[in-house]
Amino acid sequence: MERMRIIVAATNDLATDQRLKRHCGTLNAEGYDILLTGRLLPGSLPLDDRPYKTRRVKHWFNKGFLFYAETNARLFVFLLFTSFDILNSNDLDTLPACYLASRLKRKPLVYDSHEYFTEVPELGNRKLVKRTWEKIESSIFPKLRNIITVNQHIAGAYYAKYGKEIHIVRNLPERIVIKGPDSLEAYGIPGDKKAVILQGSGINRDRGAEEAIDAISQVDNAVLIIAGSGDMIPALTQRVAEKHLRDKVIFIPLMPYSRLMGLTRLCDAGLSLDRDTSLNYRYSLPNKLFDYIMAGIPVVASPLPEVRKIVEGYGTGVLIRNHAPEEIAEKINTVLYIKPKTKWKGALDKAAGELNWDHEKHKLLDIYNLLRKTGS
Repeated sequence: MERMRIIVAATNDLATDQRLKRHCGTLNAEGYDILLTGRLLPGSLPLDDRPYKTRRVKHWFNKGFLFYAETNARLFVFLLFTSFDILNSNDLDTLPACYLASRLKRKPLVYDSHEYFTEVPELGNRKLVKRTWEKIESSIFPKLRNIITVNQHIAGAYYAKYGKEIHIVRNLPERIVIKGPDSLEAYGIPGDKKAVILQGSGINRDRGAEEAIDAISQVDNAVLIIAGSGDMIPALTQRVAEKHLRDKVIFIPLMPYSRLMGLTRLCDAGLSLDRDTSLNYRYSLPNKLFDYIMAGIPVVASPLPEVRKIVEGYGTGVLIRNHAPEEIAEKINTVLYIKPKTKWKGALDKAAGELNWDHEKHKLLDIYNLLRKTGS
C-alpha cells in the first residue's frame, strides 16, 4: 500500500521543538511519509538524524508583521505546488496558509495548537495586533474538524469560545535512558555545589527567571543554571552582573536535547516558575516539568492549574505561594536540604513511568489513522 504523505508545517526552530519531533517520528513509524517544514534561524542548531524528511526555511524577516506575512505567503506557495494527503498546521501563525491550501486541494487538515496563541503575553499591550490574530482565528477555527492541543484547560477555553471538541495530546517526553557525563564539571559547572536548573528554548518575559536569580542569592552552597535561549537572556545576564552573582548563576547556551537532559539529570532540582500574567501562561503545562520528572529531579513550580495537578497529584516537588524571591528561596532550600533528591525518588519514578510518550502517542495515532480511513 502506498504511504500517505503528511506535511507538518511550523514556524518553530525544528532543532529544539521536541513535540514536533515526537509527533513526526511516531507517524513515520506508523507508516506515513512525513515532511516537516519549519524555520531556520541564524543561531539554529544542526538537525539530528531523523527517519523522515525535513525542510528548513531561512526568512528575510524574523519578527513582526512582515515575518508572519512572509511565512504564510511562502508556505502557501510551497503547499500549492507540493503533493500531500494530510496537512498539519502547528499554531495560529501557520494556519492561514495551511487552511487555504487544504481547502483548495480538498485535503484534510489537522490543527495543533501548542498554546493559547491569542493570549500570549507578547500580545497583551498590542491591541491591534491581538485583534488581528483573533479575527484570523475566529474566521477559521469554527470550520476546522480535527483540532489538537496540549492540555484540558486550553481545550476547555477553545470549547467555551467556539463550541468545538478538542483532542488533547500532552507534551510528554519519550521514556529514555539518559546518558552523558557523570559530573557537572564536564559542563563547566562546579561539582561541589548543589545545582538548580531552569531550562527552556523560550526563556522570555514572565517565566520567573529574574526571580530565580534573586532567590539563588539566598540559597547557600548552590548555583542556578539557566540553560537554553530566549528574549530575556541579555537582560538576565545584565541582572547577574549588576547583582554580583556571577559565581551563583551560570548560563548554558542552547544545546541538543540529549545533552540538555544529560545535564538536567545531574542537577538537584528543576524550576518551572511561569507567572500567571496571561491566560496562555495560566493554562500552560511546560515541557520542562516533564523533562525534570524524566531526569529524576524534583521541581519547584508555580501553582498554575495544570502544573498543580501534576506536582501535587504525583508528589514530584513543591509549589511556591508567590514569586517573592524569599518564597522561591525557601522552597528551593526545602528541596535541596530538608527533603533532598533521594527522598523524591519513588514519586519521580512512578511519574516517569506514567507520564511518557508511550502512554500518550495512541491519542495522536487514533486521529491520523481515522483520517487515513475516512479521508476527512
